[in-house]
Amino acid sequence: MRAAELFEQGRSNAEIARVLRDSDESVRRWKRVWEEGGTDALRRRPATGRPPKLDDAQVERVRTALEQGAQAHGFEADLWTLERVGLVVERVTGVPLSQATVWRLLTGQLGWSLRRPERRAVERDESEIARWVAHEWPHIKKGR
Repeated sequence: MRAAELFEQGRSNAEIARVLRDSDESVRRWKRVWEEGGTDALRRRPATGRPPKLDDAQVERVRTALEQGAQAHGFEADLWTLERVGLVVERVTGVPLSQATVWRLLTGQLGWSLRRPERRAVERDESEIARWVAHEWPHIKKGR
């Protein structure tokens, strides 16, 4: 939009490129578009390309389904994997997605991130560990 203002002022392409810190080629392209369609032609357009496989309503239905947890959808453990999410997406929306697309859905549109469960022994006793670190470890460390 700043380029359009400068075009209207009659500034040279080189001067506009310097002011906007952009290339001469970009300024020439903008000027050509501006001369053909005016300032409105320079406005940002929606991205072109393949349309998304899921619309906003479907994404929200998927979000709701995933927030119920994996066990609510018949899985043994309450742990989401790309394969499981893909199955739920297909059940909820009827749209099959590749694992790569499921990943982009989770991290991009839903804002989820990768989490791995901590692997800890079932028998782990935190109070015993704390006692050992406080009482036993100093004696072992002194002995060195």
